[in-house]
Amino acid sequence: MKTFIPENYKSLLGVYDTQKAIGLLKRLFEDNLSAALNIHRVSAPLFVVEGSGLNDNLTGVERPVSFDILATGTEAQVVHSLAKWKRMALHDYGFYPGHGLYTDMNAIRRDEDELDNIHSVYVDQWDWEKVITEKDRTIDYLKSTVIDIVRAVCDTQATMQAIYPKLTQIPKVERCVKFITAQELEDMYPNLSGKERENAITKEYKTVFIIGIGGRLRSGEKHDGRSPDYDDWQLNGDILFWNDLLGCSFEISSMGIRVDPESLDRQLTEAGCDHRREYTYHRMLLNGELPLTIGGGIGQSRLSMLLLGKAHIGEVQSSVWDDATKKLCSDRGVMLL
Repeated sequence: MKTFIPENYKSLLGVYDTQKAIGLLKRLFEDNLSAALNIHRVSAPLFVVEGSGLNDNLTGVERPVSFDILATGTEAQVVHSLAKWKRMALHDYGFYPGHGLYTDMNAIRRDEDELDNIHSVYVDQWDWEKVITEKDRTIDYLKSTVIDIVRAVCDTQATMQAIYPKLTQIPKVERCVKFITAQELEDMYPNLSGKERENAITKEYKTVFIIGIGGRLRSGEKHDGRSPDYDDWQLNGDILFWNDLLGCSFEISSMGIRVDPESLDRQLTEAGCDHRREYTYHRMLLNGELPLTIGGGIGQSRLSMLLLGKAHIGEVQSSVWDDATKKLCSDRGVMLL
């Protein structure tokens, strides 16, 4: 997607009301999500020690922001996400099955190769993780969790529209979720790219969850990249909503049931990442010392864009933009924070 501003676009809320609305939206959604998933807020790190294995490797090629710490003599990395840290925290804090945590995650993704309406080098999301049992490692449990998250989004939107009547101009999020596997999606649209398939299916069903992202499909291609050491590629997926303003699918969450020792062993080899077996986190996981979990991230700025009817992510977060983006937004009367 190239940066664009829809014709005749005008923000429904002014800058001051937008800031108030973002604060309220985040509080409401946190409460709704916490109640839906039985998770509780904890504090989380902005950076972790290099070599610990705790940083999210994303697709495996993105470079983390690194710096040395004078007092400890160690190298630290700003987190890409907290996918692995959360699981370790559940172990350290002694959480029981059926209970979990969520936290505010702030990250810098310096290698983001497209800055546009929905992509920024600054990432803010709710990272959450919940302890489960072996019997919960199923597609049905994954689906029920997705439905709970979508309900939390819809309930948040309903309250926001009651408080800010102007927001009723935004189409309501579809509560009914269309579940489809990445392979089924490829079979439906074999001549389209992964992103084009997402647009096609989400335009039709409005709220979609694509199951099974990370492994190779029958075509030999991947629907999208995933690090091999947090999600089980057969039990994960993305929550997509249709963004009527931008005319595209809108990923709100990447989530899934996490790897157990068997799936981690298989995925590390498949991804050519066997060297990670020596990291503390990976050794503990392969030895069965960490709890079985489900978790994911939910974009704070993305959700704010969707529920407040914003055309550009820079309207709801403060980041750094290229000159062309700044000029385009200025010319079209869009204020970047």
